[in-house]
Amino acid sequence: MNHPLDDPLTVLERTSRTFFLPISRMPPRLKEATASAYLCMRAIDEIEDHPTLPNNAKSNLLEQISLALQAFSYAHDASIAEAFQPIFAPYRNALPEVSLRLGDWAAYAPREIAPRIMGDTSAMASRMAHWARTNWHIRHRADLDAYTYSVAAAVGLLMCDIAAWFDGARLDRNAAIHFGRGLQLTNIARNRQEDLARGANFYPPGWTDADLRGYAAHWLHLTAQYARSLPEAPFSYFIKIPLALAEATLNALEDGRAKLTRNEVLSIVNA
Repeated sequence: MNHPLDDPLTVLERTSRTFFLPISRMPPRLKEATASAYLCMRAIDEIEDHPTLPNNAKSNLLEQISLALQAFSYAHDASIAEAFQPIFAPYRNALPEVSLRLGDWAAYAPREIAPRIMGDTSAMASRMAHWARTNWHIRHRADLDAYTYSVAAAVGLLMCDIAAWFDGARLDRNAAIHFGRGLQLTNIARNRQEDLARGANFYPPGWTDADLRGYAAHWLHLTAQYARSLPEAPFSYFIKIPLALAEATLNALEDGRAKLTRNEVLSIVNA
């Protein structure tokens, strides 16, 4: 059962089996910054993907969130949680805890990196609002690339900024975009039926399941080439574990299975 006093890492563990382990292994401050970024973006992702909220409600809510974050994007202020209360009030019974506590996740970030996390979350919320307004209308591959950048590749770029802030690491920003695209395309392939059920079709006209899986594999392959060059460092787990899970998920889909088994997941994350 969710509890309003659960700390961010407890909520993270419930929310993501993919990212909890690599984040929990990070040293202090890097752990808080990465958890804050993940939870902020998961909060708005749950709004975009909500199965029953009308698209106009999603768009309006995401725009309000974007503006509220801009008001705080240059100061680390715990009162940000209060700013979201009137925004979320009409949706309190519809949205999950991870969305309703967006202000808590923003305030959890270390002060020096908080403006970057809030600014990028604001930009992503605005882009998600656009896609909700247009009913995720994908006309061709360029639209698909724009969407995967909007909601995932931009996260990879934020992770580059967090790594540089923490210890001066210079991650390849092109690889970060490849990583985000590959993960999002894998999610699209895995969630095809659920997306169609809520009226969202991310496939360009004429694309088959095999086309989409092949496109996802292309970006994951580019990411894997880069990942092999990374030294064993706190941030490398954030790339290597989700990458391995995504590659295994594509293989499972190719075999006609909807998702990985729990044992398969545990084997990958504990490797």
